[in-house]
Amino acid sequence: MPFLTVADVLRLPVIAAGLPRVAAGEGQLNRTVRWVHVTELLDPASFLEGGELVLTTGMPHPSDPTQLRAYVDQLADVEVAGLVLELGRRFQQAPPELVTACRERDLPLIVLARGVRFIEVTQTVHALILDAQGELLRRAQHVHELFTSLTLRGGEPEEFVQTAADLAGCPVVLENLIHHAVVWAAAGPTDGQVLEAWPRRSRTAETPERAAVSGPEGWLVAPVEERGSRWGRLIMLPLAAGPPFGPEHTMILEQAATALTLARLTSSPAWDRRAHSSVLLDLLHWRYRSRTEARLRAEALGLPTTGHRLVPVVVDHPGAPSADGVALTDHLASELLSSGVKALVGDLAEGRSGLLLALARASAWQPVVERIARELRAAFGPDVVVAVGPGVTELGQVTRSFREAEEVADAIGPASRDRPFHVASDIGLPELLYSLRDDVRLQKYVEQQLGRLVQHDARHGSDLLDTLRAYLDAAGNKSIAAKHVGLSRQAFYQRLHTIERLLGTDLESGAQRTQLHVAVTALESLGPPAELG
Repeated sequence: MPFLTVADVLRLPVIAAGLPRVAAGEGQLNRTVRWVHVTELLDPASFLEGGELVLTTGMPHPSDPTQLRAYVDQLADVEVAGLVLELGRRFQQAPPELVTACRERDLPLIVLARGVRFIEVTQTVHALILDAQGELLRRAQHVHELFTSLTLRGGEPEEFVQTAADLAGCPVVLENLIHHAVVWAAAGPTDGQVLEAWPRRSRTAETPERAAVSGPEGWLVAPVEERGSRWGRLIMLPLAAGPPFGPEHTMILEQAATALTLARLTSSPAWDRRAHSSVLLDLLHWRYRSRTEARLRAEALGLPTTGHRLVPVVVDHPGAPSADGVALTDHLASELLSSGVKALVGDLAEGRSGLLLALARASAWQPVVERIARELRAAFGPDVVVAVGPGVTELGQVTRSFREAEEVADAIGPASRDRPFHVASDIGLPELLYSLRDDVRLQKYVEQQLGRLVQHDARHGSDLLDTLRAYLDAAGNKSIAAKHVGLSRQAFYQRLHTIERLLGTDLESGAQRTQLHVAVTALESLGPPAELG
């Protein structure tokens, strides 16, 4: 056993022979027994350090209720594990005043109806405690080796947290200084409520200097540091029907927190961004088992979902340089934080970032997105594309909206980047064809419609393709098109005849002009004409 509790001691044959009966503190039998102390002193507190199971025959105990209460208060104040009273020498039954005092302080009081040899009790219990301590040392070495191995191979924070949860058999949460749950893990199935109202619950638990139980829920909390400053903390949550935290739980949490501190020292990873990216990707591909799970995970990272309008935004920035050494995603997160906008900000793919804005339902989203877009384009260049999906009011609708934003972003080519941001209604024929540029069927269509014309221009150094484009842009008005390209009407007519001959088409036909217009527009999305053929 990793540690010995009062309940464990009561099951030992050496104690069971005394016919033990719990007279008080029934709910505290899971207290850890650090040592056994035999004393008949009325003021034993000065000889105790806490965690002792006190054995007494009650010989010096007074009958005065006030003195009995003071005796119990001393034991409770130093946090002994419990009090064992042997009947027969001083008392034939436990004094009611003693039982009442123990109940008021919730101190376990065990009454032995038969006499036992206290020396055998101490020898048996101490031997078990020493064995448990030896096992704990061996266990600590194993845990140390696990976390050392993770550290040396550059393990991710999710691995450290999951390892701690598996070792302890309890949920473990890594949070930052603003009480956002960056990473969490459970050793097995949970009721799904680990992260319920996380920021609010977390603020009720103080951060100790080293791993210790804290807060009204009895969390085990250990600080996580970065280069001498507090970065966040690692929290272990007790199981509803599980045993209390003992030395092994504390050891596991301390070693995990130390390993995480070393990980931040050696690599300084952007764990907050990783957490945001993970949630955004899980929303984009809907990897959650329920809407409740999605809500809890998002809210644990500080994103309010109830009563807000959720606006998904996709930002494409392939090859964008950093601004003053800061990547676009980190720059964006910093700007949103300083402006007070609640959002998840993370990477969706290489060169693509995602945002999920939580805005008041009555407020307009356009000014917020436009400010973000203009700031990004000013800092990272005009090639940054900002695409916005429809605002939704439920987290379960975000997946569809995010995918629409991705479709919009995929459709915005170099010729369409004149706006700060784009929505689905901005997608016209050029944008649609640009989004299909990698489709072999579109490439074949362009080749079939324009291939001979492009090859003729390349072979003779002519610009018939530009002539055709001007004619199509003028909706078949030859006079306007000729004026646009700076040719006489006769020379322009001659070029059109050459185009008709090369392509085998009738430019007077509205249907054929439409086909060619689509092909010319698609060609612009495929790159320079020389790439055809």
